[in-house]
Amino acid sequence: MGQSGYDFYLGKCLLPISPSKLTLKINNANETVTLMNEGEINILKKAGLTDIEFECRIPQEKYPFAVYKAGFKEAEYFLDYFESLKTGKKPFQFIVCRKKPTGKKLFDTNIKVSMEEYKISEDAKNGFDLLIDIKLKQWRDYGTKTVSIAFNAGKPKASVDPQRETTGSPAPAEAQSYTVVKGDCLWNIAKRFYGNGSKYSVIYNANRDVIGGNPNRIYPGQVLTIPAV
Repeated sequence: MGQSGYDFYLGKCLLPISPSKLTLKINNANETVTLMNEGEINILKKAGLTDIEFECRIPQEKYPFAVYKAGFKEAEYFLDYFESLKTGKKPFQFIVCRKKPTGKKLFDTNIKVSMEEYKISEDAKNGFDLLIDIKLKQWRDYGTKTVSIAFNAGKPKASVDPQRETTGSPAPAEAQSYTVVKGDCLWNIAKRFYGNGSKYSVIYNANRDVIGGNPNRIYPGQVLTIPAV
């Protein structure tokens, strides 16, 4: 993968050098069982979580081909960031933006993940640079159920109230406009209007002409349409 054609983001952190290889393992949870007189059958279940693995190079000095959004950062900055993802107990977005050398946009990878583990390697042939082997796992939002028990004439009556883990404001009843301010990203804007940051693609698809080919690059002053959903 060439640096000029691929941008790798872990949360809001852009890797300075794009990994040369990315592996996404699309798992399933199907179960194979053997029935008497029928032989093996496959019981199809909901897809399993995706595993993601790649190795990235973190330079200790600034290279002309490396990319830094806010100026050069030493390796310690990235190591501290990776550790915060590992110990923070919060999922984050893993995003890969792909485009050809001609600038033509290819498909993107955008998935909520957790940091499972990472390994740091130092090798004399790489000079002072560090090689970080990172393993991520897909994260799915899930809900909880609350059980209320009411006593009526001495007999308990239970009711189940499903509750989803949602925060923020309800979705707007009609389309609105919003002006981007410094520090905004589509994820946070979607969370503000819909209560769910993963609906950022709704806003992006409605504003492609304004934003362009990269949903991660919005700028203060841009006026976005917030569709009703």
